[in-house]
Amino acid sequence: MTGKGGTGKTTVAAALALSLATGGRHVLLVETEGRQGIAQLFDTPPLPYEERRVAVARGGGEVKALAIDVEAAFLEYLDMFYNLKRAGYALRKMGAVDFATAIAPGLRDVLLTGKIKEAVTRRGKDGRLVYDAVVVDAPPTGRISRFLNVTGEVAGLARSGPIKSQSDGVMAVFRSPQTAVHLVTLLEDMPVQETADAIDELTALQLPVGSVIVNMATEPLLPADVLATTAAGELTAAALLPALSAAHVSGGAEVAEALVAESVEHARRWQSQDALRGDVEALGRPVVELPLSSSPIDLGCLFELAERLGDLQPAVAA
Repeated sequence: MTGKGGTGKTTVAAALALSLATGGRHVLLVETEGRQGIAQLFDTPPLPYEERRVAVARGGGEVKALAIDVEAAFLEYLDMFYNLKRAGYALRKMGAVDFATAIAPGLRDVLLTGKIKEAVTRRGKDGRLVYDAVVVDAPPTGRISRFLNVTGEVAGLARSGPIKSQSDGVMAVFRSPQTAVHLVTLLEDMPVQETADAIDELTALQLPVGSVIVNMATEPLLPADVLATTAAGELTAAALLPALSAAHVSGGAEVAEALVAESVEHARRWQSQDALRGDVEALGRPVVELPLSSSPIDLGCLFELAERLGDLQPAVAA
Protein backbone atom coordinates (compact mmCIF):
# COMPACT_ATOMS: atom_id res chain seq x y z
CA MET A 1 0.00 0.00 0.00
CA THR A 2 1.46 3.32 -1.06
CA GLY A 3 0.21 6.87 -1.48
CA LYS A 4 1.25 10.48 -1.17
CA GLY A 5 1.95 11.57 2.38
CA GLY A 6 -1.26 12.60 4.13
CA THR A 7 -3.59 10.38 2.07
CA GLY A 8 -4.06 7.88 4.91
CA LYS A 9 -2.22 4.90 3.42
CA THR A 10 -1.40 3.46 6.86
CA THR A 11 -5.08 3.51 7.82
CA VAL A 12 -6.06 1.89 4.54
CA ALA A 13 -3.33 -0.75 4.92
CA ALA A 14 -4.63 -1.61 8.39
CA ALA A 15 -8.21 -1.84 7.11
CA LEU A 16 -7.10 -4.07 4.22
CA ALA A 17 -5.32 -6.39 6.67
CA LEU A 18 -8.56 -6.74 8.65
CA SER A 19 -10.51 -7.38 5.46
CA LEU A 20 -8.11 -10.09 4.31
CA ALA A 21 -8.21 -11.74 7.75
CA THR A 22 -11.99 -12.15 7.62
CA GLY A 23 -13.13 -15.75 7.68
CA GLY A 24 -10.23 -17.27 9.58
CA ARG A 25 -7.24 -16.08 7.57
CA HIS A 26 -3.87 -15.21 9.09
CA VAL A 27 -2.51 -11.88 7.90
CA LEU A 28 0.70 -9.99 8.61
CA LEU A 29 0.67 -6.19 8.54
CA VAL A 30 4.16 -4.77 7.99
CA GLU A 31 5.41 -1.26 8.73
CA THR A 32 8.56 -0.10 6.92
CA GLU A 33 9.09 3.52 7.93
CA GLY A 34 9.59 3.29 11.69
CA ARG A 35 6.76 5.68 12.59
CA GLN A 36 4.82 3.22 14.77
CA GLY A 37 1.66 4.22 12.94
CA ILE A 38 0.22 0.71 13.15
CA ALA A 39 0.62 0.62 16.94
CA GLN A 40 -1.23 3.93 17.21
CA LEU A 41 -4.09 2.74 15.01
CA PHE A 42 -4.61 -0.45 17.02
CA ASP A 43 -3.96 1.33 20.33
CA THR A 44 -1.11 -0.93 21.34
CA PRO A 45 2.37 -0.24 22.77
CA PRO A 46 5.13 0.48 20.22
CA LEU A 47 5.83 -2.64 18.17
CA PRO A 48 9.17 -4.40 18.67
CA TYR A 49 10.98 -6.26 15.91
CA GLU A 50 8.75 -9.30 16.22
CA GLU A 51 5.37 -10.35 14.91
CA ARG A 52 2.59 -9.60 17.41
CA ARG A 53 -1.16 -10.02 17.19
CA VAL A 54 -2.94 -6.69 17.11
CA ALA A 55 -6.50 -7.67 16.13
CA VAL A 56 -8.91 -10.56 15.69
CA ALA A 57 -11.04 -10.35 12.54
CA ARG A 58 -14.57 -11.54 11.96
CA GLY A 59 -14.71 -15.29 11.54
CA GLY A 60 -11.73 -16.01 13.76
CA GLY A 61 -8.94 -14.65 11.59
CA GLU A 62 -6.10 -12.66 13.08
CA VAL A 63 -3.87 -9.77 12.15
CA LYS A 64 -0.30 -9.74 13.34
CA ALA A 65 1.89 -6.69 12.94
CA LEU A 66 5.62 -6.21 12.43
CA ALA A 67 7.55 -2.98 12.49
CA ILE A 68 10.76 -3.77 10.61
CA ASP A 69 13.85 -2.38 12.29
CA VAL A 70 16.67 -1.93 9.76
CA GLU A 71 19.42 -2.59 12.28
CA ALA A 72 17.79 -5.79 13.54
CA ALA A 73 17.15 -6.91 9.97
CA PHE A 74 20.83 -6.30 9.18
CA LEU A 75 21.95 -8.47 12.09
CA GLU A 76 19.47 -11.15 11.04
CA TYR A 77 20.84 -10.98 7.49
CA LEU A 78 24.47 -11.37 8.67
CA ASP A 79 23.50 -14.38 10.75
CA MET A 80 21.41 -15.99 8.00
CA PHE A 81 23.89 -15.68 5.15
CA TYR A 82 27.29 -15.34 6.82
CA ASN A 83 26.84 -16.84 10.31
CA LEU A 84 28.13 -13.54 11.72
CA LYS A 85 25.58 -12.78 14.42
CA ARG A 86 28.20 -12.07 17.10
CA ALA A 87 30.21 -9.96 14.71
CA GLY A 88 27.03 -8.10 13.86
CA TYR A 89 26.49 -7.08 17.46
CA ALA A 90 30.05 -5.79 17.58
CA LEU A 91 29.45 -3.84 14.39
CA ARG A 92 26.34 -2.31 15.93
CA LYS A 93 28.34 -1.03 18.91
CA MET A 94 30.80 0.55 16.49
CA GLY A 95 28.01 2.25 14.57
CA ALA A 96 28.93 0.24 11.47
CA VAL A 97 25.29 -0.64 10.72
CA ASP A 98 24.30 3.01 10.38
CA PHE A 99 27.44 3.64 8.38
CA ALA A 100 26.76 0.77 5.97
CA THR A 101 23.16 1.80 5.29
CA ALA A 102 24.22 5.45 4.94
CA ILE A 103 26.88 4.87 2.28
CA ALA A 104 24.73 2.31 0.50
CA PRO A 105 21.09 3.53 0.76
CA GLY A 106 19.94 0.70 -1.47
CA LEU A 107 21.03 -1.78 1.18
CA ARG A 108 18.32 -0.49 3.52
CA ASP A 109 15.58 -1.34 1.04
CA VAL A 110 17.15 -4.73 0.32
CA LEU A 111 16.96 -5.55 4.04
CA LEU A 112 13.37 -4.32 4.37
CA THR A 113 12.06 -6.04 1.27
CA GLY A 114 14.04 -9.17 2.07
CA LYS A 115 12.22 -9.46 5.39
CA ILE A 116 8.89 -8.97 3.64
CA LYS A 117 9.72 -11.69 1.11
CA GLU A 118 10.71 -14.05 3.92
CA ALA A 119 7.33 -13.53 5.62
CA VAL A 120 5.44 -14.05 2.35
CA THR A 121 7.19 -17.33 1.54
CA ARG A 122 7.57 -18.74 5.07
CA ARG A 123 5.99 -22.15 5.60
CA GLY A 124 5.09 -23.99 8.78
CA LYS A 125 5.90 -27.57 9.72
CA ASP A 126 2.82 -28.72 7.81
CA GLY A 127 4.20 -27.23 4.61
CA ARG A 128 1.51 -24.55 4.39
CA LEU A 129 2.20 -20.85 4.17
CA VAL A 130 2.25 -19.27 7.63
CA TYR A 131 0.38 -16.20 6.35
CA ASP A 132 -2.50 -16.14 3.89
CA ALA A 133 -1.59 -12.56 3.02
CA VAL A 134 1.00 -9.93 3.89
CA VAL A 135 0.01 -6.26 3.75
CA VAL A 136 2.84 -3.75 3.60
CA ASP A 137 2.49 -0.13 4.65
CA ALA A 138 5.12 0.92 2.13
CA PRO A 139 6.92 4.24 1.56
CA PRO A 140 5.06 7.09 -0.20
CA THR A 141 4.51 7.18 -3.96
CA GLY A 142 7.53 9.42 -4.44
CA ARG A 143 9.80 6.60 -3.25
CA ILE A 144 7.80 3.46 -3.96
CA SER A 145 9.52 2.55 -7.25
CA ARG A 146 12.98 2.71 -5.73
CA PHE A 147 11.80 0.75 -2.70
CA LEU A 148 10.35 -2.10 -4.74
CA ASN A 149 12.98 -2.16 -7.49
CA VAL A 150 15.63 -3.80 -5.31
CA THR A 151 17.41 -5.38 -8.30
CA GLY A 152 18.19 -1.93 -9.64
CA GLU A 153 19.17 -0.67 -6.21
CA VAL A 154 21.73 -3.43 -5.59
CA ALA A 155 23.25 -3.30 -9.08
CA GLY A 156 26.00 -1.06 -7.76
CA LEU A 157 26.41 -3.03 -4.54
CA ALA A 158 26.81 -6.60 -5.73
CA ARG A 159 26.72 -8.50 -9.01
CA SER A 160 26.77 -11.89 -7.32
CA GLY A 161 26.57 -13.50 -3.90
CA PRO A 162 23.89 -13.48 -1.17
CA ILE A 163 22.83 -9.85 -1.65
CA LYS A 164 22.26 -10.38 -5.37
CA SER A 165 20.49 -13.70 -4.76
CA GLN A 166 18.23 -12.17 -2.14
CA SER A 167 17.29 -9.23 -4.37
CA ASP A 168 16.47 -11.59 -7.24
CA GLY A 169 14.25 -13.64 -4.92
CA VAL A 170 12.49 -10.50 -3.73
CA MET A 171 11.80 -9.34 -7.28
CA ALA A 172 10.43 -12.77 -8.21
CA VAL A 173 7.81 -12.37 -5.46
CA PHE A 174 7.08 -8.72 -6.19
CA ARG A 175 6.53 -9.38 -9.90
CA SER A 176 4.41 -12.47 -9.32
CA PRO A 177 0.58 -12.64 -9.56
CA GLN A 178 0.34 -12.93 -5.77
CA THR A 179 1.48 -9.31 -5.40
CA ALA A 180 -0.48 -6.12 -6.01
CA VAL A 181 0.64 -2.54 -5.38
CA HIS A 182 -2.43 -0.57 -4.31
CA LEU A 183 -2.32 3.23 -4.36
CA VAL A 184 -4.16 5.56 -1.99
CA THR A 185 -5.14 9.03 -3.14
CA LEU A 186 -7.37 11.95 -2.25
CA LEU A 187 -9.51 13.87 -4.72
CA GLU A 188 -6.92 16.62 -4.88
CA ASP A 189 -4.62 17.61 -7.74
CA MET A 190 -1.24 16.64 -6.27
CA PRO A 191 -2.19 13.22 -4.84
CA VAL A 192 -3.95 12.26 -8.10
CA GLN A 193 -0.94 13.36 -10.17
CA GLU A 194 1.49 11.47 -7.92
CA THR A 195 -0.71 8.39 -8.23
CA ALA A 196 -0.62 8.63 -12.03
CA ASP A 197 3.17 9.07 -12.01
CA ALA A 198 3.63 6.12 -9.65
CA ILE A 199 1.48 3.86 -11.84
CA ASP A 200 3.62 4.76 -14.86
CA GLU A 201 6.84 4.03 -12.95
CA LEU A 202 5.58 0.75 -11.51
CA THR A 203 4.33 -0.40 -14.90
CA ALA A 204 7.70 0.40 -16.48
CA LEU A 205 9.37 -1.77 -13.83
CA GLN A 206 6.91 -4.62 -14.54
CA LEU A 207 5.50 -4.42 -11.02
CA PRO A 208 1.80 -5.38 -10.72
CA VAL A 209 -0.43 -2.40 -10.03
CA GLY A 210 -3.62 -3.16 -8.10
CA SER A 211 -6.44 -0.77 -7.28
CA VAL A 212 -6.62 2.96 -6.65
CA ILE A 213 -8.28 3.74 -3.32
CA VAL A 214 -9.86 7.18 -3.10
CA ASN A 215 -9.70 7.90 0.61
CA MET A 216 -11.71 10.39 2.68
CA ALA A 217 -14.31 10.88 -0.05
CA THR A 218 -17.20 13.18 0.84
CA GLU A 219 -20.81 13.33 -0.30
CA PRO A 220 -22.36 16.55 -1.66
CA LEU A 221 -24.54 18.45 0.80
CA LEU A 222 -26.77 19.86 -1.95
CA PRO A 223 -28.86 18.21 -4.69
CA ALA A 224 -27.17 17.92 -8.09
CA ASP A 225 -29.23 20.66 -9.77
CA VAL A 226 -28.66 23.06 -6.85
CA LEU A 227 -24.92 22.30 -6.87
CA ALA A 228 -24.65 23.37 -10.48
CA THR A 229 -26.54 26.65 -10.09
CA THR A 230 -24.76 27.46 -6.82
CA ALA A 231 -21.32 26.86 -8.32
CA ALA A 232 -22.32 29.15 -11.18
CA GLY A 233 -23.06 31.94 -8.69
CA GLU A 234 -26.81 31.91 -9.23
CA LEU A 235 -27.74 31.47 -5.55
CA THR A 236 -28.58 34.75 -3.84
CA ALA A 237 -29.11 35.81 -0.26
CA ALA A 238 -32.54 37.13 -1.18
CA ALA A 239 -33.60 33.65 -2.28
CA LEU A 240 -32.65 32.23 1.13
CA LEU A 241 -34.36 34.85 3.29
CA PRO A 242 -37.90 33.37 3.13
CA ALA A 243 -36.66 29.92 4.17
CA LEU A 244 -34.58 31.37 7.01
CA SER A 245 -37.54 33.37 8.21
CA ALA A 246 -39.84 30.32 8.10
CA ALA A 247 -37.27 28.38 10.14
CA HIS A 248 -37.12 31.26 12.66
CA VAL A 249 -33.40 31.79 12.05
CA SER A 250 -32.31 35.21 13.26
CA GLY A 251 -29.66 37.28 11.55
CA GLY A 252 -31.52 38.06 8.36
CA ALA A 253 -29.44 39.17 5.38
CA GLU A 254 -26.12 38.75 7.20
CA VAL A 255 -26.74 35.04 7.85
CA ALA A 256 -28.08 34.57 4.32
CA GLU A 257 -24.93 36.10 2.81
CA ALA A 258 -22.73 33.83 4.93
CA LEU A 259 -24.72 30.76 3.88
CA VAL A 260 -24.45 31.72 0.22
CA ALA A 261 -20.67 32.10 0.52
CA GLU A 262 -20.29 28.69 2.19
CA SER A 263 -22.62 27.06 -0.32
CA VAL A 264 -20.70 28.46 -3.28
CA GLU A 265 -17.40 27.29 -1.81
CA HIS A 266 -18.80 23.80 -1.17
CA ALA A 267 -20.35 23.51 -4.63
CA ARG A 268 -17.19 24.59 -6.44
CA ARG A 269 -15.00 22.32 -4.30
CA TRP A 270 -17.32 19.41 -5.02
CA GLN A 271 -17.24 20.08 -8.77
CA SER A 272 -13.45 20.16 -8.64
CA GLN A 273 -13.33 16.85 -6.76
CA ASP A 274 -15.87 15.28 -9.09
CA ALA A 275 -13.75 16.27 -12.09
CA LEU A 276 -10.78 14.53 -10.47
CA ARG A 277 -12.87 11.35 -10.23
CA GLY A 278 -12.72 11.28 -13.99
CA ASP A 279 -8.93 11.59 -13.86
CA VAL A 280 -8.76 8.68 -11.41
CA GLU A 281 -10.99 6.50 -13.56
CA ALA A 282 -8.84 7.36 -16.58
CA LEU A 283 -5.89 5.65 -14.87
CA GLY A 284 -7.42 2.36 -15.96
CA ARG A 285 -7.30 0.65 -12.57
CA PRO A 286 -10.16 -0.59 -10.34
CA VAL A 287 -11.28 2.22 -8.04
CA VAL A 288 -12.60 1.94 -4.47
CA GLU A 289 -13.89 4.94 -2.53
CA LEU A 290 -13.64 5.15 1.25
CA PRO A 291 -15.73 7.76 3.09
CA LEU A 292 -14.39 10.56 5.24
CA SER A 293 -14.81 9.60 8.89
CA SER A 294 -16.47 12.17 11.11
CA SER A 295 -14.79 10.68 14.19
CA PRO A 296 -11.21 9.74 15.11
CA ILE A 297 -9.95 6.53 13.52
CA ASP A 298 -10.34 3.65 15.97
CA LEU A 299 -10.72 -0.12 15.65
CA GLY A 300 -14.45 0.18 14.96
CA CYS A 301 -13.76 2.60 12.11
CA LEU A 302 -11.11 0.25 10.72
CA PHE A 303 -13.63 -2.59 10.63
CA GLU A 304 -16.10 -0.37 8.74
CA LEU A 305 -13.42 0.50 6.19
CA ALA A 306 -12.45 -3.18 5.98
CA GLU A 307 -15.98 -4.06 4.84
CA ARG A 308 -15.68 -1.60 1.97
CA LEU A 309 -12.37 -3.16 0.96
CA GLY A 310 -13.82 -6.67 0.76
CA ASP A 311 -13.16 -7.01 -2.97
CA LEU A 312 -9.65 -5.60 -2.77
CA GLN A 313 -7.96 -8.95 -2.28
CA PRO A 314 -4.89 -9.93 -4.33
CA ALA A 315 -4.32 -13.55 -5.26
CA VAL A 316 -2.84 -15.62 -2.49
CA ALA A 317 -0.39 -18.40 -3.28
CA ALA A 318 -1.43 -21.96 -2.44
